Amino acid sequence: MQTYLDAKTMAKALRQGLAQRGIALSHSDCLELVARQFGLANWNMLAARIEAASLPLLPLPEGWFVSHPSPEYYRIGLDPAQPGVVLVASQPNVEIPGGQTGVIMQSIDAISFRGLKLRFSAELRTEEAGSGSIWMRVDPAAGRFLRFDNMLQRGDDAALHGTLDWKAAEVVLDVPDAAASIHYGLLLVGEGRLWARNLRIEPVDGDSPVTSVRPFPLAPTNLGFSVGLNG
Repeated sequence: MQTYLDAKTMAKALRQGLAQRGIALSHSDCLELVARQFGLANWNMLAARIEAASLPLLPLPEGWFVSHPSPEYYRIGLDPAQPGVVLVASQPNVEIPGGQTGVIMQSIDAISFRGLKLRFSAELRTEEAGSGSIWMRVDPAAGRFLRFDNMLQRGDDAALHGTLDWKAAEVVLDVPDAAASIHYGLLLVGEGRLWARNLRIEPVDGDSPVTSVRPFPLAPTNLGFSVGLNG
């Protein structure tokens, strides 16, 4: 099965096939047609994606994995220029679709942390980033998650945007007795670069506030529809 990496070969075959039918198109015109077959506006955009895909993969740190891998959009792994630092970076010269994310994460058994509060912390740095954050999720053996927090949920001031120097970030969740697994990681939304270092997972004092936003109100409200969104 051919992919966008075979675009030049496809353009050559298209040109030859059309020529056999008496239709003369230049190689450049055929490249433009192939780009549109892959849903891109022009050859320059497809060429940028091909160039990005040819960059060497970053090595993943042991015990970590990339969630929803999209190598045409992101390079994720150890930063070769900074020991002990992980990098999530959008591919250069590639337009990142809205809502696209680059995620590196780790999953562990929850048995050692049941009944405790757990903090996941890191130092983050960004460069021209759409949004950069850390997150953590506590899952049961089956069904939906029990606890979840992503810095993006806490409003625009919580996650990192644009270019920022090293900044401490943390997520604190309680781990219910029904917890089966815990998942945590780094998230880059859109374009830019996100670096992380000094990651830690540790129990914290029971009085420490959790960072997650309560998913549901504590009681029914506005059952008579008398209050609108604007007051």
